[in-house]
Formats: sequence, structure tokens, C-alpha cells
Amino acid sequence: MLEAFETGVRAWLWPGGSAFLAVLTTYAIYRLALAVFRHFSESRTVLRLFLDAAAGALGVVFCLLALTGSLKLAPPDLPLLSALQQTTTLLLLLAITWAAVRLTSAIGDVIVALNPVLEGHWKRARKVETQTRFLVRALNILIVIVGFGAALMTFESVQHMGASLLASAGVGGLILGFAARPVLSNLLAGMQIALTQPFRIDDVLHVQGEWCWVEEVTATYVVVRVWDLRRLVIPLQWFIENPFQNWSRNNSDLLGTVFIWVDYTMPVEALRQEFNRLLAQSNLWDGKLATVQVTDSSDQALQVRFLMSAADSTSNWDLRCAIREGLITFIQEHYPAQLPRVRARLVDN
Repeated sequence: MLEAFETGVRAWLWPGGSAFLAVLTTYAIYRLALAVFRHFSESRTVLRLFLDAAAGALGVVFCLLALTGSLKLAPPDLPLLSALQQTTTLLLLLAITWAAVRLTSAIGDVIVALNPVLEGHWKRARKVETQTRFLVRALNILIVIVGFGAALMTFESVQHMGASLLASAGVGGLILGFAARPVLSNLLAGMQIALTQPFRIDDVLHVQGEWCWVEEVTATYVVVRVWDLRRLVIPLQWFIENPFQNWSRNNSDLLGTVFIWVDYTMPVEALRQEFNRLLAQSNLWDGKLATVQVTDSSDQALQVRFLMSAADSTSNWDLRCAIREGLITFIQEHYPAQLPRVRARLVDN
């Protein structure tokens, strides 16, 4: 046995050394070419973005290609040559799949770089980014499936199973489709959302009683960031089957309201003047709308509504809180007797 081992080592000495030298030379040339290209190219060009995303995977592909070529030139009677060639082919297919996924993922970065969020054009940029993220993830899933399928086909036992698999494809397809129904429904929902655009990345939504922003969109679920920095992970299918509010669908402008109950003796005009003064001093108000109306009355007090506008949801919330605080302070300081009160009459029998 030792003799056979020594014979095999001697037989592999020259082909193995040649293969190692070919791989080492290929890797050195690749790293040198990569360094030269990065030195003479700008960091945000399209080709540079693709190359940076897939640099590691492409290096592995080139090295495996060099190893595959060296093994093909080796004598066919070398021990374990067939197994090593099959292993190299399998690794090459997986490396190509890896490189294809990295290159496809870079499409999103390239499109985002080519469509920056400029003032007045944020809607188009976010729409393009959201559609791209959906399609890239779907394409990555397809590439992985094809890559692993091609890798499995390198085994003869899998190839021989082809006839029996085709014969049972009908029943197997039904079983697989039923088992994967939640995944497939989310994938189809993702395609529908990508095409119809009910929301985009960074849109402000009101979902399940929570005020949140769309932070991440994957192939099967959406991650939204709640105002207190919690994250909600919601399946895509939920957005197809349930209503939700989009506060920045066409623009980010919002109207905000503040309701205050005061006594019937409270002069509304004084509240209107103070409301306008507070808005004029605030940098959160966008100057578009300011309205004061008595919207309700009870047997004890009046309800006054203060309607104002702001540029986005965050400014709207802060503006409402500031106005509410300012109006309450104004009433406390100047009209404390006009706060809501309960009246009663004592009657002597």
C-alpha cells in the first residue's frame, strides 16, 4: 500500500506542480489587473461597482478555470484524476453561481447610483430602487436554483434519476406547489407590489396601528421601522390582502390637527391670533394651511380644532405637539377662567 501511495505521489508530482503554478500565476495576474483597474478608475463608476461586488467570486472562478485546464492536460491514467476533475467542475459551477449572484445584486447598487435622490425627483428615484430590489432578489433566487441544479447534474446518479423524476413530475409538482404555497404567494405578491408600487422604500406607512417607515424590502417580507426604532417584519402577502395607510404616496405633505376643549366664555378669536403667532414662529410649519374652527360643542364646553400643514410626517408630529403646548400655556396664563368647568346650581327647598 505504501508503494502504491509513493507511485501515485510521483505520478502527480509534475501535473500537480503545474496545476498549482497555473493557479498561483492566474491569481497573481488577476490581483495585479484588479489593483491596476481600481487605481485608474473612479470608485462610483458602473463597471467599478460591478467589479467591487464580484471581485472575490471572480477570483475563485478564474483560479478554478486555470485548475480545470491544467487537469485536462494531465495524463489520463493518473490515480484519482476523474474524481478530482468532477470535484473541480462542481466547485467551478458553484463559484460561477456565486459570481452571478454577486453581479446581479450589484445591479441594485448601480441603478441607485444612476438615479440619486434629487430635490423634486425623490419619488422617481425611490420607485426605481424599490422595483429593482424586488426584481434582483427574484433573479438571484432563479440563479441559485439553476446553479445548484447544474451542480447536481455533474453526478451520474442524479442524471440517471431523470427519467423517473420526469415520470413523477406531475404529482411531485402538485405536492411541492402545495407545500411551498406561502413562499410562492409572497413571491407573487412581491412581483405585484414591484409593478403597482403601493409603497416604496422610505415611504411613511400606518400599519396595524403603528406609524413607521419602509426600511427594507426582500423577496418575501418587508421590514418597517417604527417611530420608537422597533422593527416590524411583515409578509408581502399581508400588504396585498389588508388595507394600510401610505402617508407619502405622491408627496410627503401632511395635515395635522390639535383639538382643545374650552369653556363657552372663551373668545375664539384670541385663540386664532395666538395660533397664527405660534405658527409664524415655528420653522416646522410649511406656510400652506392654518385654520381654526369650532367643530363640536357639549353641554359643558366647546371643541376647537386647529388645522395646520407640514412638509413631512415627522415635522407634522413635532409641530402638533408644540402648538398644543403653546395653546395650553396661553390659556393658562391669559384665560385661566375659560378652561372647561362643570356648572351646578344649588336650589333651596
